[in-house]
Amino acid sequence: MDEIGVIGAGGEGLAVAAALSERGHRVRLCTREPARVGGIRESGAIRASGEMWGVFPIAQVTSDPAELAERCSVLVVAAITTAYREIAESLAPHLAEDHVVVLFSGKLCGSAEFAAALRRLGAPRVDVVETDALFAARPDGDDGVRVLGAKRWNLISGATPGAVDRRAPMIREWFPQLEIADNLVHRGLTDFGAVAHAPIALANLGTIDRGEELLFYLDGVSDRTVALVDQVEQEFRAVAGAYGARLTPMPEVLDRYYGCTTTGLLEAMRSAEPYRSILAPGSLDHRFLHEDIASTLVPLEALAERAGVPTPMVGSIITVMSTLAGKSFRRSGRTLHRLGWAELTGEQLRRELTPARSAGARTSPPAPGRTAAAV
Repeated sequence: MDEIGVIGAGGEGLAVAAALSERGHRVRLCTREPARVGGIRESGAIRASGEMWGVFPIAQVTSDPAELAERCSVLVVAAITTAYREIAESLAPHLAEDHVVVLFSGKLCGSAEFAAALRRLGAPRVDVVETDALFAARPDGDDGVRVLGAKRWNLISGATPGAVDRRAPMIREWFPQLEIADNLVHRGLTDFGAVAHAPIALANLGTIDRGEELLFYLDGVSDRTVALVDQVEQEFRAVAGAYGARLTPMPEVLDRYYGCTTTGLLEAMRSAEPYRSILAPGSLDHRFLHEDIASTLVPLEALAERAGVPTPMVGSIITVMSTLAGKSFRRSGRTLHRLGWAELTGEQLRRELTPARSAGARTSPPAPGRTAAAV
């Protein structure tokens, strides 16, 4: 039986751990705060409800990355992307060449950042691959997870084409609905949350800052304010095109994720079932806002600048959110230096991101509803 270590005990980490356990893998869970999942540690199982239902065995809950790396050759990182550097630092001394790191919710070029961090720390070269967060999930007490939705489709990429070719079959065995992306930009920018979170938050700035309750996707966008999300999507599309990738329109992405009405972006958000009950963050300092800005919008702006693509809306969002947060996301976020690309020209970056597809990859995804479910 394969042993898989899952790092992160938030909603995504718990859902991924439960899903892998359901598929027959022996799973060990690593978190900085084991007390938060004390029920899982005591019972040796995760209780799942919602879209995933059942009780799934967990071999161990630990706070020791060294122990996890010793026991598990496959390490799944399902933590917030702004913690990648810290996680890489904790793992680097304990990695061997046969380890593989799989990132869930890598955002834009997450596997490149993680691999570059490991290189700087002197770790052996290991395969680092990534996909998106596959579950809309929340911890449920100290022993469970509630899964609001499970994506029926998403993409895989990696720090190198070779890593993708070697590891995609393993990941697709876990989650058959995943496909190989054209390149890291294609995977990283096929991310509805990164397109929508920050502009919707800014459209509801006062409400969120006062801590008032708001259904984020249902009530947070109007016929007029959806124009902000549309503009961000256009800039994502332009940058993707500059690096050899063609993005699927976001209403269709949502339809492939969960099923929805695709007549327009507003209708898609309001009809996607998992989005109907999702509340707005209770603060502008919320995790997912900082994550999307630091780990998607910041590297997107930098790649756009090297390619000569204007991104005024993305740039404005970074500036406004940096002002509100009291820190510069352009300095603290996923910079070209942290990606290992600071010295590359736009043309060199294009070559770095040259599409390399595995022979087993499909050229287009299957129709919604005909893909294997994530759970």
